[in-house]
Amino acid sequence: MRRGSLVSLLGIGLVAGGIAAAVALLIPWLPPVASKERVRIDDVFWFTVVICIVIFAIVAAVLIYSVFAFRAAPDDDSDGPPTHGNTTLEIVWTLIPTLLVTAIGIFSAVVLAKNDALGKNVFKVNVTAQQFAWSFSYPEAGNVTTGVLRLPVNRSVLLDLKSLDVIHSFWVPEFGQKEDTVPGLHTSLHITPTKIGSYDIICTELCGLGHATMRSTAIVMSDAAFDKWLASQKKAAGGTSAASVSGAAVFKNNPCAGCHTLTAAGATGKVGPDLDKLPQWAQQAHQPLESFIRTSIVNPNAYVQPGFHPNIMPPFSSLPKPQLDALVQYLIQSSKKG
Repeated sequence: MRRGSLVSLLGIGLVAGGIAAAVALLIPWLPPVASKERVRIDDVFWFTVVICIVIFAIVAAVLIYSVFAFRAAPDDDSDGPPTHGNTTLEIVWTLIPTLLVTAIGIFSAVVLAKNDALGKNVFKVNVTAQQFAWSFSYPEAGNVTTGVLRLPVNRSVLLDLKSLDVIHSFWVPEFGQKEDTVPGLHTSLHITPTKIGSYDIICTELCGLGHATMRSTAIVMSDAAFDKWLASQKKAAGGTSAASVSGAAVFKNNPCAGCHTLTAAGATGKVGPDLDKLPQWAQQAHQPLESFIRTSIVNPNAYVQPGFHPNIMPPFSSLPKPQLDALVQYLIQSSKKG
């Protein structure tokens, strides 16, 4: 190939590669990084992107150069000369992609192994998925259950995942890691948060009509703030009776306020029935107040208040009995005041 042709190919390749690199680097494609595992995952991503940009630049250079250098004259309707494939070239362009894909695979395997490796002083959280909500219980706090995930910063966290109904998938974009919850199986996910803040928890497995609403929040806290919160949860969840558990704390820690109104808790949600009117709703359902409230929590579709839709509220059957009892008593007392 002539020197001028090589210069042209190189120039076109540099321009194409520069444009592709600018698109990759100047547009914020990825969310902020908030975990050690996400840093490693991003390394794999950018390693792959660099390879793709180089291949794109080479292919674009050859194509664009060929369009101009080997185009036929406007009045040339003849067939092109018969040519035989270049065996050496075919071996090269088969071998190089094979090596590149192998390199990506090895790099990915190393990253996955490192991301799965637990650190010291692991903090465990039990995660329960159900249509269409997440709940989180903390063995170090008497298995208190919350609807929001709270984590200590810079500490190795093991999420033990289970599903009560169908396949769901746990994902916090800023953490990078993603894991399915499968009925009948216990899966796990290792995360080491590195930035204090609030992050969206998303279900990324189509799990039913309410899939898009299956979201929660992960709150990463400083060590001091988290230890204080954990101590308060231990106190609130201490003991084995409803009398030793704070019903107000159970209500606050779960996503009740997002959907219901309850004056005593300062809740103003409008999605579900007004909890200040629970005695009225129980009377309409012809049920005793306490059993009506308990059933509405663990099996909300058993009775749906007229004017509201079924399958909106998930069953909170995973609440430990002391917390469920405390929440029922709290709602009874609060609704009577309301």
